[in-house]
Amino acid sequence: MSRSVTTTGTAIAAVAALALAGCSSGGGDAAGTDVATAPRDAVRDGGTMRWAVDSVPATLNAFQADADGTTSLVADAVLPTLFRLDGRGRSQRDADYLDSADVVTTEPRQVVSYRINPKARWSDGRAIGAGDFAAQWKALRGDNDAYWTARNAGYDRIASVEPGKEPHEVRVTFAKPYADWQSLFAPLYPASVTGSARAFNDAARHNLPVSAGPFSVRNVSPKGGTITLARNPSWWGDRAKLNALVLAAVPVAKRPAAVAAGTLDVAEFEPSAYANLRKQADAKSPKLSIRKVAEAAWSQLALNGAAGPLADERVRHAVARAIDRRAIADAVLKPLGLPSKPLGNHLLLATQEGYADHSSALGTADAASARALLADAGWRPAKVQPAAKGAAPAMRSVRTGKALTLRFILPESSLTLNQVGVRIARMLAAIGVRTDITRVADDSFFRDHIASGDFDLALYSWPGTAFPATDDRPIFAKPEPAADGTLTVEQNYTRVGTDQIDQLLDQAAGELDHGAARDLTARADARIWAAAGSIPLYQRPQLVALRTGIANAGAFGFATPRYQDLGFRK
Repeated sequence: MSRSVTTTGTAIAAVAALALAGCSSGGGDAAGTDVATAPRDAVRDGGTMRWAVDSVPATLNAFQADADGTTSLVADAVLPTLFRLDGRGRSQRDADYLDSADVVTTEPRQVVSYRINPKARWSDGRAIGAGDFAAQWKALRGDNDAYWTARNAGYDRIASVEPGKEPHEVRVTFAKPYADWQSLFAPLYPASVTGSARAFNDAARHNLPVSAGPFSVRNVSPKGGTITLARNPSWWGDRAKLNALVLAAVPVAKRPAAVAAGTLDVAEFEPSAYANLRKQADAKSPKLSIRKVAEAAWSQLALNGAAGPLADERVRHAVARAIDRRAIADAVLKPLGLPSKPLGNHLLLATQEGYADHSSALGTADAASARALLADAGWRPAKVQPAAKGAAPAMRSVRTGKALTLRFILPESSLTLNQVGVRIARMLAAIGVRTDITRVADDSFFRDHIASGDFDLALYSWPGTAFPATDDRPIFAKPEPAADGTLTVEQNYTRVGTDQIDQLLDQAAGELDHGAARDLTARADARIWAAAGSIPLYQRPQLVALRTGIANAGAFGFATPRYQDLGFRK
């Protein structure tokens, strides 16, 4: 599916969090979760849990372009996801759906054998099988424009999907090797949704009448701002503890008060509310607790290299070298009690296997080297000293005399990103680079500025992933001219890319040797740093408020929630 840009930090499932080792505040583990864990026999049967989300999504089809974090949360609770993630972002077979799944041969082609749990059935009574796999492959492989798909990564490498020789077996043959095969069929929709373009485009937008998870969709109310998931009586696994899970669209600023008042049970909130909520929790005035991890999402400074001063790589490098990333990470994360080391990788987060800091590919990060790069690019300081304290003389073009001023776009709703933006503006002023900061509404931020390229600098975030060679390629793909003269950028909104980055990620996606694939992604990350279109700053904090007595919810990190275990303590 397509990956969602995030600004305010409140998407719960699609951009679920990964913590730095050891940052759990209780009830979690060193792999990056902080959950109010309880054994199933300590959780009472019944009850309705109210969980805050950003919005009622425009579609419940996770493979459409307008899917969002709530779409993914619903899909995880009501549909098969063959492999789920643990706290370190590692892919784990879900035994409720699969007895096994293995690459059984690589020559002459890669073949994966899925052995489906014989109990696995759709809520209409039909067994989950090869027909569902085949229909989803055909819908997502990208050769039929009638299907409104967001992207086709991985499915376009499949040559065939067929029933196996054994009962409940599905065999998937690949036209060319695909290392990230565990990312496929996640979620898996019934053939009634994917079997025709008409059904794919419309059948699952506002309802999912057929499910195969511990919950099913009972009601979607855009006007009421809720999606109600009910316990699925057809579920063959551990019975869901809750009668219902209500996903309620609540503005992030209103969530802390709602949890304190008892009208919400689970709510992610902004760092600006942390200190006050912490005092309330410590004083036991409202019945709540706080769970926190470093999120499986990372905030970046995006530099638009399509035109203007930042089209020059030397200027991009100068801007990047002027940024004190450690100071920014400290300012955001230390007040929350989270580790504050800046992120050094675009493709892997800190507790994932293979993580390494490749930021040295930018060169020495200091003001002197930044000024030297600007000078080499034809920018010189003005003769008149500015009045602003701490600011260097404005850089001006030797050729035109024009001041070096960059348009800096920030989402108005995020206090954290606005504070970071002001810090960055001051750091750039110290090397003579002026910034024109514009704060815009969230619905306009992405649509009218980021996607359209109407910015020089911007702050936004990307979710982490267990499959970077597949999921991150569109974010860093080299823009290509389209037939109509426009630029096809996929999701690379900085418009900065190289053939070498594309080649390394393509090679990694097809490399079945795990170590060799990691080496390729490491090399790709170093080249992404050197291109200086995206400057990672820090892993975002994930802060979740829970009503007292909630069981098996919290800050999940990379981990997929086990929805059947959510509930209230006895």
